[in-house]
Amino acid sequence: MSESQRIIELTEQFSANNYHPLPVVIARAEGIFVEDADGKRYMDMLASYSAVNQGHRHPRIIEAMVEQAARLTLTSRAFHNDQMGPFLAELCEFCGAEMALPMNTGAEAVETAIKTVRKWGYQNRPVAPDKAEIIVCDGNFHGRTTTIISFSSEEEYKQGFGPFTPGFVLIPYGDADALEAAINDNTVGFMAEPIQGEGGVLVPPDGYLARCREICSRHGILFVLDEIQTGFCRTGKRFAHQYEDANPDVLILGKALGGGVYPVSAVTASAEILGVFRPGDHGSTFGGNPLAAAIGRAALRVLIDEDLENQSFELGRYFRQQLRAIGSPLVHEVRGRGLLIGVQLKAEAGGARPYCEQLMDRGILCKETHEDVIRFAPPLVITKDQIDQALTHVRAVLT
Repeated sequence: MSESQRIIELTEQFSANNYHPLPVVIARAEGIFVEDADGKRYMDMLASYSAVNQGHRHPRIIEAMVEQAARLTLTSRAFHNDQMGPFLAELCEFCGAEMALPMNTGAEAVETAIKTVRKWGYQNRPVAPDKAEIIVCDGNFHGRTTTIISFSSEEEYKQGFGPFTPGFVLIPYGDADALEAAINDNTVGFMAEPIQGEGGVLVPPDGYLARCREICSRHGILFVLDEIQTGFCRTGKRFAHQYEDANPDVLILGKALGGGVYPVSAVTASAEILGVFRPGDHGSTFGGNPLAAAIGRAALRVLIDEDLENQSFELGRYFRQQLRAIGSPLVHEVRGRGLLIGVQLKAEAGGARPYCEQLMDRGILCKETHEDVIRFAPPLVITKDQIDQALTHVRAVLT
């Protein structure tokens, strides 16, 4: 029995069966490459669902982590620490925001945004107590907490987990007319992903986000964007909404903010919006801890100093062009922005997973999403030559 197989069997024996990973055991990683427990090398084309935009174990991020871990790791929010203030200032500058509220996981950031929008709504809209509504989109994926799955349109995420949290209205994704029609006196905000990653790398029609921004402004409700997966240069811009004039009132962040080494998330907004919170309203023991803050600062500096925004834009365009040029009879569509790319297969292809498994056998790691979509989202430090290497195997598998 190989070492990888031994570890897989041990994992399956003791781990709750809540994931269906590819049968590979990663033991080491650097840049865009990973190595399994038996020494086989792979090219990572998923980047931990865009959490590793800066590449695995980026030396500057690791250095910041080690240096901070040697000094101070946690104070809780009972005291100040010397990293959180500078981190939030740098994050707000990166995002063009006035204020930020730090958390740990993406789901925590989404929950924080929901609380922010509801409290703001009760203070600024004619909404009766406990009647606030937030409009969300079909096909959304914002996390796995009980409140978040309450407004999922995927029954698989909800089955057996009720009762569910009220206060959410589902509308079709990409339909601005549906947003306008759904707004009523109880509406306090609209929350969406600028590209639906888990939904199949769905890119809305051009102008959709800008129109949603205008509708929200005209009706006096908050425009909230979840850029946990699409943010931090993944789509060829710092944030996906920057392809349009669609600056959100509330921006939800996570994944790559931690540089692939530590969970770091945040909500950014104006001082007026985040000013709804008072001591005791909300909190997190680990949110804004000095280790997370030091890592977040390094993660931001890498994105800026290495110009990963432009890298993602140029190489993403090239990657999509080359995928389309394959001309495979199995492929229905290639879509995405930057280095967030979905290859949707036709029904007769029989689903995306067998092709992901074939690519794994060839040393290329990617993952299916929404059953029939192969998602390619490599670390943004990938090179054109490395993309060409991957394309050789993709062509072989898809043709």
